[in-house]
Amino acid sequence: MPIHVRPATPADGSNFLSLIQALADYEALPGPTDDAKERLLADAFAHQPPRFFVHLAFDEESAEPLGYTITFFTYSTFLAKPTLFLEDFFVLPEARTKGVGSALFDFQVREASRLGCGRMEWTCLDWNELAQGFYNKRGATHLKDWWIYRLTEEDFTRWS
Repeated sequence: MPIHVRPATPADGSNFLSLIQALADYEALPGPTDDAKERLLADAFAHQPPRFFVHLAFDEESAEPLGYTITFFTYSTFLAKPTLFLEDFFVLPEARTKGVGSALFDFQVREASRLGCGRMEWTCLDWNELAQGFYNKRGATHLKDWWIYRLTEEDFTRWS
């Protein structure tokens, strides 16, 4: 089945939010609140430039998207080039093994190349062996020597 990947538009907002909720369900996490949903739509479609980019995958038989990606740019000072960061990469469980993930991933690799990026990076949950196998098959490198750290909004108050 041919898969088509395209940028999301404001008309795709409800489908986009449904896919985010499906990802939250898959990861056993709470989905975005109503306020967060409003911010997501504004950040994707109202800001110029957008704060992040959304791409949706469809097959020829479905009007509903089967998967999505969210990307944004970081920057490598040592390469002096942007890095395409893949924040979300999700395919509905019923659409897996049908080429949707490959189409989305391949699209993002081509975008990184087209946009002059020196890297494409993402994170993967340690328990998600299905995703790890997908990335390993594509020759991605697991960066074992880098640790991810995080501060949350609640943590920011210590600097107020």
